[in-house]
Amino acid sequence: MEELERLSDIEQTASGDGQPIWAAQGQGGDSLGPGVRAWSHGAALAVASPSPRQDRLAVRGDSADAGVLVRRVLDEVGPSYRLLGEAPLIDALVRQLPGLVPVHTFFWMETTSPCGAAAAGVRWLDAGQEEEATSLFDRFFPDSYAQPGRAGVCRWAGVAGEVNGGAGAEPLAVAADAWSAAGCGFMAGVVTHPAARGRGLARAVCGFVLDALVRRHGRAALMVLTGNAPAIATYEHLGMSKRLFEAAHIPGR
Repeated sequence: MEELERLSDIEQTASGDGQPIWAAQGQGGDSLGPGVRAWSHGAALAVASPSPRQDRLAVRGDSADAGVLVRRVLDEVGPSYRLLGEAPLIDALVRQLPGLVPVHTFFWMETTSPCGAAAAGVRWLDAGQEEEATSLFDRFFPDSYAQPGRAGVCRWAGVAGEVNGGAGAEPLAVAADAWSAAGCGFMAGVVTHPAARGRGLARAVCGFVLDALVRRHGRAALMVLTGNAPAIATYEHLGMSKRLFEAAHIPGR
């Protein structure tokens, strides 16, 4: 097992895969993010990213090499880390590693090309507008990791308007630039007011954010649950490709 201490080493080992690059959480230069560590073994790569919400271990590569690597990494960092990787690899690791169980599947989606979607009326929100957007999450998306005021969320984009003849404009659809990293921007916290759905607002806001992330980082990515068909269709229309991923952990640790 070889420890990788530079972002460029991870980029080379990842062979163009955005997920381990994002997991490295580099914020400039060739350094990894705070507390992040990475290792390779044979044709496998693992990137451990500590987080107050959920420690993550991004894994890719050959399943036999990954089995050896993950065992050693968990011995090194502890069993609190949730594994994330392509579904066939995680399934193989569940069979190899005692106590490891699957949690859920999701799509990792990414793009390296601006979509150029029409974004009339979409803008980056100021502090007051971000605070107004909090009500969208309180009412319609309380389980979102990304919410106004939370750590790691850099900025919010949105579009405002009246709802059901309301007295004034309020946020109708928003999305965040959140937990972005050198080499891979990340979008999260996408929510639309139910009364404004079907008007293309989410697509406009997401296109605006994704294009900004691609311009800044060279790549934009997100994670979406496999059952969220409308969101997946929107992201595919914006030019994002998807891969089936799975999460697994050791319960009770």
